[in-house]
Amino acid sequence: MINTDFAIETKKLRKAFGEIVAVDSIDLDIRAGTITALLGGNGAGKTTTMTMLLGLLQPTSGSIRLLGRDLLKERSPIAAKVNFSSPYVDLPNRLTVRENLNVYGHLYGVPHLKTRIDELAEQLQITGLLDRPHGSLSAGQRTRASLAKSLLNKPRLMLLDEPTASLDPDTADWVRTLLMDYRKETSATIFMASHNMYEVERMCDDVIVMKSGKIVDRGSPQKLIETYSRGNLEEVFLDIARNRTAV
Repeated sequence: MINTDFAIETKKLRKAFGEIVAVDSIDLDIRAGTITALLGGNGAGKTTTMTMLLGLLQPTSGSIRLLGRDLLKERSPIAAKVNFSSPYVDLPNRLTVRENLNVYGHLYGVPHLKTRIDELAEQLQITGLLDRPHGSLSAGQRTRASLAKSLLNKPRLMLLDEPTASLDPDTADWVRTLLMDYRKETSATIFMASHNMYEVERMCDDVIVMKSGKIVDRGSPQKLIETYSRGNLEEVFLDIARNRTAV
C-alpha cells in the first residue's frame, strides 16, 4: 500500500565519493503539501541530497521514497509527477524558450501543451521571451524560464534549488507568491534549497539544517528562532555554521 502522507522519505541515505562522505546516513520525512527548506553552508551536502532525490546520483546506501514509491524501483511513475528547477542547471542555450518548453512538455506528456506554455508564459511574464534563444537571456530571465519548465507538468512534488536566484527583489517576491499560491491551489509539496533566509522564513513550514553531511537541526522557522533566541533565521544559520549551540 502506498503511503501518501509523506512526499519524501529517506532512510539512512548515504553518499560517499571515495573516502569523502558527502551525505552521512540521513533520514528525511517531508509531509505532503508542505514547503520545506534544506539549509546548509557550502559543502554541507544539500546539492548531493537533491541530486539523489532527482535520481541523477545513485546513493552509496539507504533508500528513497517519493510520493510513496521507491525511487530506485519505480522511477517512471514518479518522474511524471515530479519536477525540478535550478539556476545552476541551464536549459539548452541554442533552443528558444518555447522550443525548450516544447521538448520538456513532450517528455512529460503534458496535454494541450501549447495552451499550457502560453498560460505559464503569462503567469511568469516571459511571453516576450518565448522566441528568444535561451542563451541570450539574462540570469533573471533564465530563472523564470526554468521555473516555467518546472511547472509544465503541474507536479505534485517540486524540488527547487535557489528558486529566486538572480531575480530583483520585486520579481523575487512575485515568484515566492506564485509558488505559495501553487502549493495552496494544488496541495503540491515543495522542497527547496536556499541561502535566502528571508525567503525561507516567509515561505516554509519546516526547515532542515545540514552540516558536514548530517542533519543537525530541524523545526519551523519560528521554532528555530525561538530555540536559538535570535531575531531571525539568518542569525540562527550563523550560529549553527559557527558551532554555537542553542540557548
